[in-house]
Amino acid sequence: MAALYDSTEAVLRSVDRDLGATDWMVLAQERIDLFAQATGDHQWIHVDPVRAAQGPFGACVAHGYLTLALANLFLPQLVRYERLRMGVNYGCDRVRFPAPVKAGSRVRGSGRVVAAEPVAGGGVQVTIRITVEVEGSERPGCVVDTISRLYFE
Repeated sequence: MAALYDSTEAVLRSVDRDLGATDWMVLAQERIDLFAQATGDHQWIHVDPVRAAQGPFGACVAHGYLTLALANLFLPQLVRYERLRMGVNYGCDRVRFPAPVKAGSRVRGSGRVVAAEPVAGGGVQVTIRITVEVEGSERPGCVVDTISRLYFE
């Protein structure tokens, strides 16, 4: 169940809140191939299963930036906003890729509100750490602090 916020004050009070985790999803080779097409990154470790099987990871692995992009998929599953006039992605801090994510792995996103502060115009800037967990791995595939600016009615 996504956390629900309906005001600047509610977001400001949420620092250190654990947002839980999303459902698991399979990061299929097809998604990796589509990302390669979209970005032009066709490196064999991502798109050549035969060669990648002999490579350092033993299989194709997702692009780090694809794993990062999953934050955009997971965020609205972890947090919802009501009475939001406008929200914008402001950026990211501390992006890391601690472990490879093999094609066919099950991943999910977990979240924690790590910071919130008022911004000019009556809004709030919130930093939510998204951890892309990889089933069966001790280390996550990606950890990113996402930064959003929110303006409520």
